[in-house]
Amino acid sequence: MKIGEKIRRLRQSKGITQKELAGMLYVSTQAVSKWETGKSTPNIQILPLIAELFGVSVSYFFTD
Repeated sequence: MKIGEKIRRLRQSKGITQKELAGMLYVSTQAVSKWETGKSTPNIQILPLIAELFGVSVSYFFTD
């Protein structure tokens, strides 16, 4: 599973919208959408914030 798919699943499991997640991370809704569709990946500085928000380790995004 790719990083974007993992972000989408985590976000949906918490009932958070893309807009809400974008606000929490101070990025655009379009950025979150691009991550989730695989058109781009989050900046390496944002991954720790995403991991913290969802209670997972950064390595979660890089393992199958």
